[in-house]
Amino acid sequence: MPTILIGRNDETAVELDSRYGNRHGMIAGATGTGKSVSLMLLAEGFSKLGVPCFLADAKGDLAGLSQAAGAPSEKLAVRLAKLGLTDWKPQANPVVFWDIYGKSGHPVRATVSEMGPTLLSRILELNDTQEGVMEVVFRVADDEGLLLLDLADLRAMLGFASDHAKDISARYGLISAQSVAAIQRALLKLEQDGADSFFGEPALELADLMRQDMSGRGVISVLAADTLILKPRLYSTFLLWLLSELFEQLPEVGDLDVPKMVFFFDEAHLLFDDAPPALRQRVEQVVRLIRSKGVGVYFCSQNPDDVPGEILGQLGNRVQHALRAFTPRDQKAVKAAAETFARNPKLDVVETIGTLGTGEALASTLGDGGVPSPVQKVLVATPVCRIGAITPEERAAVRSRSPVGGKYDTLVNRESAQERLAVRASEKSADDAPPVKPAGKDEAGDSGWGGAVRDAVFGTKRRQGMIETMAKSMVRTAGSRAGQQIVRGILGSIFGGKR
Repeated sequence: MPTILIGRNDETAVELDSRYGNRHGMIAGATGTGKSVSLMLLAEGFSKLGVPCFLADAKGDLAGLSQAAGAPSEKLAVRLAKLGLTDWKPQANPVVFWDIYGKSGHPVRATVSEMGPTLLSRILELNDTQEGVMEVVFRVADDEGLLLLDLADLRAMLGFASDHAKDISARYGLISAQSVAAIQRALLKLEQDGADSFFGEPALELADLMRQDMSGRGVISVLAADTLILKPRLYSTFLLWLLSELFEQLPEVGDLDVPKMVFFFDEAHLLFDDAPPALRQRVEQVVRLIRSKGVGVYFCSQNPDDVPGEILGQLGNRVQHALRAFTPRDQKAVKAAAETFARNPKLDVVETIGTLGTGEALASTLGDGGVPSPVQKVLVATPVCRIGAITPEERAAVRSRSPVGGKYDTLVNRESAQERLAVRASEKSADDAPPVKPAGKDEAGDSGWGGAVRDAVFGTKRRQGMIETMAKSMVRTAGSRAGQQIVRGILGSIFGGKR
């Protein structure tokens, strides 16, 4: 079976068996100890096996995957000799850049309808009553044929529900103005984090993340997250939506020879630090179950305990870089990290974690039958791509060659709930307004001499005509029943009525 070399020591090599690439993993270590290099090494290895990868680039240094490494230096040559890499040569990887804000990559968008009322309610931290109102709002939009594409559509739909609360409550269930207002306030917080950039069209199609290039290598999708990580609510919203979409759309496949896709979450603690409990619960659920879809998830963070214990227990492939124990918390973290590895009687893991140099790591992967191999201290293998950031010109060149640029770079704003409801409101205002009489015309619509003659004979609203004057005079003078019948007969014949 194909494998990915993680590192070597004098006695053995530690490799990741592709059959267990979907069993998830963890890359941990203090700043500057080589975590990013290990992440790039694994992404590069999966790509060579034809596995598409997705990674969130929190610091901008993972973009180096798109460029070939420089010529080997003397120091690198010594390292390659220790690793036994005789066929090493610089090579760029197939990379597509993405960015929710559309600045450093292709825009990433999803529609409100795709997000759905349940997931959106969890992200907004709505209570049960408010979540029920959100369900009703989505149902009304479906029944009315109103598309919910962006947050403006959702706001318009919430306003519509508030204005027609009585009718909607009678048909779908009770909704209140207070609940609608609470949802709108929660939406405002999400908008302040920049969610307007995320919701809209064209929405991301998962097939465009699960691509191979012409040579059969898996495409590595790199999400620019240097700005996004400053908005943890939006960051977690996007990642959870992406995992949820994969989980819902991909079929059950069990353990394959190679995964269908692999995710890498750099600075993973940002995904959990400020996330609401419901959101963390959803992430834990998806991570536990998505393995059966052939998708692997790898977290990269400073300490293993940055990831909730329920998730940490699902991470079978481990690469641990140095941790420095300067405080009691650090000492506790070192001990906790050591206890997560399969025991090696020849190695004092607690002591070794604190003495690892840059580019060294403790590694343990799953072997035959999914059993963790004993932890080993290794020299981490060297990627063939550039280690470090790239220039704006290099990024622009990669983006210009992208196979999906023409599909996502232009925003589409088709008619949806906001526009449809605005038209309805305009039509209702027009119906409620009093009719306007055209200038220069009388009640019958005539003008000029014909109108003047008609006014003289029949009168207007302001003055009596000749016929009305004569009729009133005759009524006043008619004292008998016969006289009244004569008057009615005259008036009837004039207006074309029956006698």
